Order: sequence, then C-alpha cells, then structure tokens
Amino acid sequence: METTQSDTGSKLESEFEHSPVPPEHRKSLMTVAAVWFGFPMILTNAVPGGIVVAMLGFKEGFAAILLANLIMFVFVGLLSYRAGQTGKNFALQTTETFGSVGYIVASGFLSTVVVGWFAFNTGATGSALHNSFGWNEALVAAIAGIIFIAATFLGIKALSWTGALAAPLFIIAVIIAVAIAAGHHDFGGVTGYAGIAGGTMTFGAAVTAIMATFLDSGTMAADFTRWSKNGKQGVIATASAFPIASLIAQLSGGFLVAAGAIADPGTAGGDFTPILTGPGNIVLDIFVVIFVVVNLGSVCTHCLYNGALSWSHIVRSKMRLLTLILGAIGLAAAIAGVWSFYVNWLALLGVIVPPLGAVLIADQVILRRRLVGRVERRVRPTAFIGWGVGAVVGLVVHETLPSLSDAIVGMVVGLVVYLAIELARRPAHVGTRADAEEAHAAVGI
Repeated sequence: METTQSDTGSKLESEFEHSPVPPEHRKSLMTVAAVWFGFPMILTNAVPGGIVVAMLGFKEGFAAILLANLIMFVFVGLLSYRAGQTGKNFALQTTETFGSVGYIVASGFLSTVVVGWFAFNTGATGSALHNSFGWNEALVAAIAGIIFIAATFLGIKALSWTGALAAPLFIIAVIIAVAIAAGHHDFGGVTGYAGIAGGTMTFGAAVTAIMATFLDSGTMAADFTRWSKNGKQGVIATASAFPIASLIAQLSGGFLVAAGAIADPGTAGGDFTPILTGPGNIVLDIFVVIFVVVNLGSVCTHCLYNGALSWSHIVRSKMRLLTLILGAIGLAAAIAGVWSFYVNWLALLGVIVPPLGAVLIADQVILRRRLVGRVERRVRPTAFIGWGVGAVVGLVVHETLPSLSDAIVGMVVGLVVYLAIELARRPAHVGTRADAEEAHAAVGI
C-alpha cells in the first residue's frame, strides 16, 4: 500500500506509481476535467489547426479538424473508461497487455516521447517570447522550464490548477486577437477561404497531423483519468479535451488564418501571438508573457507528468524524483533547440503510436473479460505483433498512399490484427480458484 506522503516527508499526496488509485483517493469530475480541459487548449495546438486550414481551405480544413477530434474522443475515451474502472495508470495497463517485461518497450517508448514534447514546448516558450520581445531565448526557456518542473513536482492537483488557469487565458487571448484582427481584415470571406497557393497536404494527411498532436498523451490517458470515480466520469472528463478544448484551439488558429490575419500561415500556422504584440500596448504585452508561460506551461507539466509517472514505474522509483531527472534532461534538450523538429515528431507519432493505443483498446476494453485469471507473462508476443503490423502498414500508407490517414489505417490494422490473433487462440488462465479471485480483484471487474 502506497503512502500519502512523498519521499521528502512533505504533505504531498501519493501519485500511486505502482498500484491502482484507491477509491478513497479518487477526484471529483471537475478536478479531472480541469486536468484535461486546459491540456489541448494551447498555442501550439492552434498552430496545426492553422496549417491545415492554410493547406486545405476553411471548409475542408474544418472537416479534417472535426473528424480527427471525434476519432480522438473515441480513442481516448475508451482508454479513459477503462482507467476510471480500474484506477490503473498507463504503465500498469501496458504491463497487462504487453507483459511484465515487455511493457518496458511500450511504456518506455511513449514516456520518452512525451518528455520530448516537454522539451519542445519549453523551447517554444523561449522562442515565442524571443520573437515577440527580443528576449534571450535560451534564458527564457531555462527559467520557464524550471517553473514547469516545479509545478509538475506537486502532482495531479497542480495539473488541475494549471489546466483551470490555462484554458480561460487562451479564450481571452483568442478574443483579443480576433478583436484586433477585425480592425484590419474582413471576416466576411472566412468560410470561402480556399487556402494558400501550392498547398500539397491531403485530407488524410491533415487528419493525421491533427491527431498526432495529442496521440501520445492521449494513449497515456490513464495517467489522468485513473483519478476518476468511475469509467463514465473518465469519459466525460475526456470529452472536455476531445473534442471541446482541442477544437477551440485548432479552429481558433484556422479562423485567424482564413481571415488573413496571420503572415505566412503555411509555416506559422495559427500562431496568433504576433497579433497580440502588434499594437505595442504595455498592458497587452504583460498579458502575452503571462499567457505564453501559463498556456505552454500547461502542456509541459502534463507531458512531464506522463513521462515521470511511467519511468518511475519502470525503474521502481517515485514520480517526483523522475520529474526532477527527466525535467533536467528535457530542459537541456529545449535549450539545445530540439523544439525545431516539430514536423519530424508529428510524422513519427502519426505512424507508430496509433496501433499501440489500438492494441490497448482491444485488450483492455474489447477483450477485458479475458484479463480475469489470465496467466501473467514476461512478454506477450501478440501485443507486439498487433502494434508492429499496424505501424508497418501505417508507414507504407504514409509513403505510398498520402491521400489516406496513416494514423487511422495503422490504428484499425493494429486493432484487427490483435483481435484476430487473440480470438483464434485459447486463452491461458491461472489454475486455481484463489489465483482467479486474486486476478479478478486486480483488474477491478
């Protein structure tokens, strides 16, 4: 049984790195929803929304953004429902599906990727304030990163606080940006915006790009929704992020691009900070600094929390210690400029992550009754086969059929392959009644 205090002896609640969250430690729907709501409603999520609209035009871009977010709701919602039922985090889920040793590959891969996103968004904080005010980019990133690490150290409660603050700040910032843009641009032609000349992005690629922005932490949704009182509340909390918060962020960027308010939208996407800093108003400039730090701080703390929680389970340590270690590594990467490889991250995630999540859904949700009494194995090859085949097919689609969404194809293939293999074989179960009862209790059914 885990304690309710951290290693330092302070009054910080246990993060339950190695066991399900007990019922008495579950959080209210509002708290869990706050964790999710402020996560995708961020400036760096407005960027891909703007790029998609710039490449496809407003109507087709809107359709791609909407479809991607609805798929994300189903994808993340199913994983969240299971997490709310069992109280298990992502590492515990992957242990059941990929094996007591095999999970290290799946969990280690994704938890490393999200630390990369922490580095990217920390670097983006320095870049945004450098571009807006000429401040030293590396110094700003370093200061911001230290703040983000400190907030993550406080745990799940701090994530709900940052989310509850980041979301309204984003909405206020968008309203101000739209008001400023309205004085210089005609919004009457927004819905008829046809996109920039020479746009080469296909509809399928656009769907993948939108999904890829949160596929990693979406797959690790259990880290957040395990705190829900039940599966239903986990799904409701998820809906606050996908589609609601994510749509607000991405469509805000897309709207301002379609209105002609953003220079070079094919590259800058929906980044509207230049609109806010354009008037040169000192009060508005102060707001921009607060907005950028808090808004990007929300996604940074969430990603670092994901990474630290999973790695703490892998190395049998504590989330807070890994927060400091991984935070330092991510901060060094941010200062080194890793944030500039944004497009490469999206391409990687769009191919590799979806089938991993699909295998989890197949095993944890569709075949959940088979978890009862199932023999624990060090490695479960069927899970890796499903993930691997899905990833390979997704890669082939990415290279040869750009009109399709490699994220969706990989997801479907991974799920179908895993189900086909598992349903064709006789499940191995533990032999005794006592073992079965213990396994029954462990999966929370």
